[in-house]
Amino acid sequence: MRGYKAILFDLDDTLLSRDQAVEKMFLIVLEKCYENVKHSAKREMLLKFKEYDNRCYGNNDKTIVLESFFDEFAPNDRLPRNYIQDFWNTNFPHCFSINQNTINIVNAIKMHVKVAIVTNGSTHRQKAKIMNTNLNSCFDVIIISEEVGISKPDKRIFNLALNKLKVQPEDALFVGDDIEKDIGGCQNANIKGIWFNPHKNKNDTKIKPYAEIDSLDRLFNYFMNQTQSY
Repeated sequence: MRGYKAILFDLDDTLLSRDQAVEKMFLIVLEKCYENVKHSAKREMLLKFKEYDNRCYGNNDKTIVLESFFDEFAPNDRLPRNYIQDFWNTNFPHCFSINQNTINIVNAIKMHVKVAIVTNGSTHRQKAKIMNTNLNSCFDVIIISEEVGISKPDKRIFNLALNKLKVQPEDALFVGDDIEKDIGGCQNANIKGIWFNPHKNKNDTKIKPYAEIDSLDRLFNYFMNQTQSY
């Protein structure tokens, strides 16, 4: 693949759809804590749930998400504050599902290069997501920020992955959805970054990705074209 020896991937909203998982988590909360919610009210509640989750994105403590949600929409059965984190950690990882096509693409790429996951998040939740979706069997190296004490965009977490893969920065590519943490971070480590942008978000930063794709199928085609032109 044009000299590349490794492809590094972000996890949430790259390999796995976090948005779909948040919707499933909302339904669990609804079933656990609320009774007889009108269908017309569910849409507003879901949008607010997503809003509070988004505000807390990157923070391992999810207590504030449900506390804020409960304050706005009084539940029939409010979870105790000291139980919320355990409730989230237990249920949220099971809300993720993997598209078989994603597995197929990663395995196809793995036939040519080493593959790794570099993700921010809590060790417990990220490991559970990876195990529940069987992604653990697909990757040579998995780096989780809480486990190693470094988070993206710090270049050290990318360097750690490269060291474990035994490849140089110029021999690797990184694929992620966050233009600053993923693409800016990997560029700080001298790794070319491919921006995964399925929603076609506008890039309002000064960060210029090496390439941009809107699906993992495009990623696979990109690599195949690189191989054929080499």
